[in-house]
Amino acid sequence: MKNAPLLPRHRAAQAELSGGDSPVVLAFGEVPDEYRAAREGAALFDSTRREALAVSGPDAAGFLHRLLAHTVRTLAPGQGNRNLLLSSKGKVLFDFDLSYEAERIHLSLPPNTVAALAKALDTYHFSEKLKLGDVSDEHAPLDLCGPRAAALVERVLGVRVPAELHHHVQAAFEGANVRVSAQPVAGSSGIRLDAGPAHVERLWDALVAAGATPCGRITHDILRVEAGAAEYGSDIDDSIYPQEARLERAFALDKGCYIGQEVVAKIDTYGGLNKRLVALRVSHDDPLPSGTRLLRDDEGEWRDLGVVTSWAYSFVLDTGLVLAYVKRRHQSPGTLFHLGDAQASLGIATIVPLPVRPDALPPTGDFEPAT
Repeated sequence: MKNAPLLPRHRAAQAELSGGDSPVVLAFGEVPDEYRAAREGAALFDSTRREALAVSGPDAAGFLHRLLAHTVRTLAPGQGNRNLLLSSKGKVLFDFDLSYEAERIHLSLPPNTVAALAKALDTYHFSEKLKLGDVSDEHAPLDLCGPRAAALVERVLGVRVPAELHHHVQAAFEGANVRVSAQPVAGSSGIRLDAGPAHVERLWDALVAAGATPCGRITHDILRVEAGAAEYGSDIDDSIYPQEARLERAFALDKGCYIGQEVVAKIDTYGGLNKRLVALRVSHDDPLPSGTRLLRDDEGEWRDLGVVTSWAYSFVLDTGLVLAYVKRRHQSPGTLFHLGDAQASLGIATIVPLPVRPDALPPTGDFEPAT
């Protein structure tokens, strides 16, 4: 399991941490203040637990282009995208951020996934001239979002953040090279900075001194759920088609064949998804566990029509908000569900339009009309 280089300083600062062997920061201070910074200023998130895989060699781009759901070969250095490795049945195995560099292709992954992705890619590696390398020890990203984030980064690093998402530039910071990427962060237009673990603490301090507000997982989840942004490990696993999770920005329909492409294309052409990710306002603000069922009374018979995958307290709605997969023909805004089961209801949930907060990146995919 990858070490989090900033964890000792977070402990010393008495940040609120989760339990377990690899804790994450839940909050640095008051959550309303952190949320306000993300909406009005610059919110700073410690993402150093992310892992990384480097693919290098003359055949790297062509190899990945044939396997991955989004384009690779047509990218130029400094460009990138969110990308997926799908199963042969078109379901999401891996979800990562791809950056095309001059000497290699860099994949930034959620924690504890790099070894499995490297193994999966190596299955398809035969005579191609390329190398797969775990470079997680070089990867220590910090994420920022908020209306003042870009100006703050420019002030600290002296470079302008690229206008297009997933594009990156290089900057210098106290003798270190920093990759500066335009990056979705918690469902917002954001920025990812990677100076490596040796310099990440000083970069963190410089950003905070310039006005960034350290924020924890609770604020990240509020922003993400209000945006309707699916997250790998929470809302996305190998049972999900990319369109179900509204991942249309993470695959291409015009790049030719890749693993799972036929299924993805068929869904795009003919539709027929059985479920889709939606947001539901909850009748209370008590947390709901992932896996909570959504039920409706259909002529005296209770029907199980969905499942909760993420919960957060929404400051916009002033109550609980969940992301859930709901079956088609039951996804219209205003549709009501009982949470839990018919005998022991955990409350009422009502589908609401996405995004819940107006400054979020707009979600993709079709929405059923309001009834």
